Amino acid sequence: MKKTTTEKNKPIRVRFAPSPTGPLHVGGSRTALFNYLFAKKNKGKFILRIEDTDLARSEQRWTDEILKELKWLGVQWDEGPDIGGKFEPYKQTQRLDIYEKYLKQLLDGGKAYYCFCTQEELESSRQEQLSRGLAPKYVGTCAHLSAEAVQKNIAEGKQSVIRFRIENKKVKFEDLIRGDVEFDASLLGDIVIAKDLKTPLYHFAVVVDDFSMKISHVIRGEEHLSNTPRQILLQEALGFDSVIYAHLPLMLNPDRSKLSKRQGDVALADYHNQGYLPEALVNFMVLLGWNPGTEKEIFTMQQLAKEFSIEKVQKAGAVFNLQRLDFINGFYIREKPIEKLTELCVPYLKEAGLLVEGQMSKIALQKIVEVSRTRMKKLSEISGMSDFFFANKLTFEKELLAWAKVGESETKDSLMYSAKVLSEIKKWEIKNLEKELFLACDKFNKEKGYPENNKGYILWPLRVALSGKKSSPNPFEIADILGKEKTLKRIDDAIKLLS
Repeated sequence: MKKTTTEKNKPIRVRFAPSPTGPLHVGGSRTALFNYLFAKKNKGKFILRIEDTDLARSEQRWTDEILKELKWLGVQWDEGPDIGGKFEPYKQTQRLDIYEKYLKQLLDGGKAYYCFCTQEELESSRQEQLSRGLAPKYVGTCAHLSAEAVQKNIAEGKQSVIRFRIENKKVKFEDLIRGDVEFDASLLGDIVIAKDLKTPLYHFAVVVDDFSMKISHVIRGEEHLSNTPRQILLQEALGFDSVIYAHLPLMLNPDRSKLSKRQGDVALADYHNQGYLPEALVNFMVLLGWNPGTEKEIFTMQQLAKEFSIEKVQKAGAVFNLQRLDFINGFYIREKPIEKLTELCVPYLKEAGLLVEGQMSKIALQKIVEVSRTRMKKLSEISGMSDFFFANKLTFEKELLAWAKVGESETKDSLMYSAKVLSEIKKWEIKNLEKELFLACDKFNKEKGYPENNKGYILWPLRVALSGKKSSPNPFEIADILGKEKTLKRIDDAIKLLS
């Protein structure tokens, strides 16, 4: 019979358990998001647990970043290291006494044993098996040492680890995404579950934690699929209830290779710092593997909490398409209230050295952001798109001023014509600027014998004179923000460039 997500009427409790050995990967962020949405949809609890037993690589700064970035993303946990909960502590290094208890249980029951094999001996055995075309596994050299021999080795200070006896049997389970899955445990060999009673390793600690915290479902990445048989066997050996598994599809680069640091940014903080909005990343990431079954592509977190279903998660790998993320982020940028969008853009302008405190009015700043937002794919682009608004003097090649291959003399005439029209405008307001300049286009074209409807002869040189760029907002918007004095000064500078 097919398992359901609420099998055995267990309260829904899911967890995200990152290791603080580096920045939070976007793949991990998606796992956290799927767990969070699954919990919300099923009125369950979402637990954040920090798996920091890798003492050599775990750092508090990475724990801090994980918490910071998940909060920024909008993923909120019900229990965790910063807020506590019924089953605290939620950091593995604070749970060592719990692990020791269960390690002793396995040792006393003969289901685990001390192994004294050296790295050289293990490598020699591995190479020998490979030479015979066998998949390497531990051959059980220490599996049947007497209690006396074990005590003697320990007393002599011999290096050891604790191994779990793997039963030679088929391990079967039903994955909510992949259906029936079967592994041959005889291929695994006895696995190391601890360095000693005070130093548990991943496979063991995760099983104890999931049981102790009453986790009902383990939703994690496909790369953990091969870990599942080991963990199921440990659950059985310890007499723990089983959990329900769901393994999410891999996140892939466009070339179908696994998303990795070698091929670009993979940390959530990278996208945060570049100016991607959390709602855009949530919307983008949820569609990496989940299909709503409709044509709808834009979802709020609240909508996802109602519509998300683990049964609609696909098996195949999901391609991380940066152009798609840019499109979605651009959509959310255009939807932002201008006050909030300006607030979000200010740090990037300051970081670029463009904006000095008190340099510009709030209204002018909002106008700059408003004329840039339609072209922005991410917030960090605001600096490159708007730097000319903050410059005292522009630098650009004079050839950029020319429209339709006209000569320097004709371009200069155009700028002088624009300067005359603009100097006579009393009401410096965008609609009035647009009206007067459009009239100027018609008059200038008629005088010069240019095509009647081609406004580029006036507007292109003017726009370049005001922005110094090949691509920028239109000249009415720029002039409105710069003001009359600065606008006329920039036109004069462009005329001198042509002289």
